[in-house]
Amino acid sequence: MSGTSVDAADAALCRVEGTGADVKLELLAHVSRPFAPDLVARVLGPQDARSLCALGFELGEQFAEAVLAVLARAGVDPGEVHVVGSHGQTMAHLPSDLSPTPSTLQIGEAAVIAERTGLPVVSDFRTRDMAVGGQGAPLVPYLDWAVFRNRARPDVTRAFLNLGGIANVSVVGERLEDTLAFDTGPANMVLDALARRVTGGKLGCDRDGSLSSRGQVLPALLEDLLRHPFLARPPPRSAGREGFGEALVDRLWAAAPERPHDLMATARAFTVEATARAFETWVRPRFPHLEAVYASGGGTRNPALMADLRARLAPVPLERLDVLGFPEVAKEAALFALLAAEHRAGTPANVCPATGARRRVVLGKLTP
Repeated sequence: MSGTSVDAADAALCRVEGTGADVKLELLAHVSRPFAPDLVARVLGPQDARSLCALGFELGEQFAEAVLAVLARAGVDPGEVHVVGSHGQTMAHLPSDLSPTPSTLQIGEAAVIAERTGLPVVSDFRTRDMAVGGQGAPLVPYLDWAVFRNRARPDVTRAFLNLGGIANVSVVGERLEDTLAFDTGPANMVLDALARRVTGGKLGCDRDGSLSSRGQVLPALLEDLLRHPFLARPPPRSAGREGFGEALVDRLWAAAPERPHDLMATARAFTVEATARAFETWVRPRFPHLEAVYASGGGTRNPALMADLRARLAPVPLERLDVLGFPEVAKEAALFALLAAEHRAGTPANVCPATGARRRVVLGKLTP
């Protein structure tokens, strides 16, 4: 899979046993293969039907190579693998609040992956949820509940915060139907785009918080950002580049082009405040006694961002997912291994309270 940060093709090799409430997932290996800058630029750039068609097949090759690389790392023969789950690369995500015809598009041709690996591929996980009235996102709450809920203490509630391009939170307990999950707003998306501009393309992210830490927050601009209509929308809700992509970054850059590091600091504060206010408005009133917030995604490798979030979410502890014994870098790729296994088992894996779907459905399409 590749996320909204468009930085790499990630693959996780997992052993999945059981299904539904009894499912167990063990991570065997993980690889992350960075995309070439030219490919990143083309994914993020303007598209027409011809370029989108070619890019879908090119990304299929990239994902196939990631599958073979993770198998080689684990020393596992492809013949021992039952199925590949491929999320692909999201190119457009248009839930009902953004389009009269809700739709979503992930590319990375599954037939190419199947041909190169010799394995069946389950892909296109979001469309079935949208077909039954859901937003097609977030999908990760199923993994959070199935794998990371506190099985030893069913009365304990945990929150999981993913800091990818977009930030999303899942709050899970014993029952899947009690899950609260939604996108909180931007995580790294705005920071990454600004970093590319500030450094002339030399950096694709706010590495270690080094860029944002050189600036000062612009309070008036931050308050303007926090009036973004998405942030006032109640869950279920999902976000993407349509709301927090280049159009927003263009507006930010135009506001203070002579103060690039202040813009970076303001973007970091935007992520922190949007996330914290989402917790204050939607999470804490319903779940006042969280065990902790467990974070994953690229944002966890930005110490300045993590320190700010830790301070704003207090007194609830903010920890990296690793403290639960699972490497956070592999979480999203492992999700699609789990969803592929549930597809083969015929087990519905969308979380209706998270997506707004009318009913639970089996996710994905099979390319044998």
